[in-house]
Amino acid sequence: MHTELRGSKPQDGGASNGTMNSSRAIVSPSEHSVFTDEHTGATIHQLTNAPHVSHPTYFLSSSLTARRRSVIFTSYRTGSAQLFEAGFPDGEIRQLTEGGAIHPFSPIISPREETVFFVRKDSIWEIAFDSLEERLVAKFDGQLGECSLTADGRRFVAACRGPAGWGIVTGSIDGSESRFLPFPRTIIHPQFSPVDRDWIEFAADPAPRMHRVRPDGSSLECLYEHDNDEFVVHETFLGNTGDLVFTVWPKALKRMSWTTREISTIAEFNAWHITPNRDGTKVLCDTNHPDTGLQLVDVGTGARETICLSKASSQGSQWLRSRYALAEDWEAAAATAEKKKALSWMEMQGDTVYGPQWTHPHPSFSPDETMVAFASDQSGHTQVYVVELTKHPQPPIV
Repeated sequence: MHTELRGSKPQDGGASNGTMNSSRAIVSPSEHSVFTDEHTGATIHQLTNAPHVSHPTYFLSSSLTARRRSVIFTSYRTGSAQLFEAGFPDGEIRQLTEGGAIHPFSPIISPREETVFFVRKDSIWEIAFDSLEERLVAKFDGQLGECSLTADGRRFVAACRGPAGWGIVTGSIDGSESRFLPFPRTIIHPQFSPVDRDWIEFAADPAPRMHRVRPDGSSLECLYEHDNDEFVVHETFLGNTGDLVFTVWPKALKRMSWTTREISTIAEFNAWHITPNRDGTKVLCDTNHPDTGLQLVDVGTGARETICLSKASSQGSQWLRSRYALAEDWEAAAATAEKKKALSWMEMQGDTVYGPQWTHPHPSFSPDETMVAFASDQSGHTQVYVVELTKHPQPPIV
């Protein structure tokens, strides 16, 4: 992977490092309700109740804040995807962005919880929680996927699809420099290592999926050679262990050593979207086909417990096939034309192959790991839920 400078440093607009805009704060009453999960007895908070799609951000980043005691989420209640914040558990709902639609799964809270980064089409933006001032971080020649940050919040990375093809964009949050790293295939979910900011892991499509590269484009390598019939998905870093954790759908949850690439099985079950805790001892996940609820898995023993039932419809025909989608799968779903226009299946509103994504729970931890945010369309429209992590009466599943 060779480095190709394609990003543009933001100009104009009242600040030396970016364009500043200010949204007006639109506040609405709380939509909070609370109930008990019928299966585990856990306390579940429903934070939204509008007749529109509302969902937390992607499971690779937390939707809950610690200092602010709030939850950020994307909602279409104004007619397009916009960013909102709800006081937790029963505070008012505040609209943070307006204007051009945001990438619905792109928001990521900065480490100090003062701002949120998000994507609009070809650009990465930052918005301040208190003032609602927006700053253009970087603009590229192409459509961007969701962004990820280094542990210190000083650098960003995102997938990009532009006239020159697929690649990764990365750069400084202060807008001082950015670059485009080309790649010959679809790229999904690039992430910085939480323990070494000089490594980026990313997924490619079609197989083989797992790769890593340095931020300057050097040391590109495939981490695991596999074919289309081994459905490797949703890889991420296993907390601060520095190793990787991933799903071989729908068979097993697995771990890969970052240094030796040795692969070991954590547990054999249909783990789906996965997110580890900070020290890498637990993995949170949802399940599908069948949906047995949100699960918390012990990495050392493989034992797991059910947190609650999501009751999400978890749509997507490909999850029944246990392999990556082929051309005939897209054609059968009549999604080919829309696939060509979108960055990935995450943004395809009409996709029935891997989504729609808002029908999936996508659970994520709160910063203190005492709560879990997830999405569910059990009410008829996707809403935002938070479940409290308490002791459950069910014994662990081994």
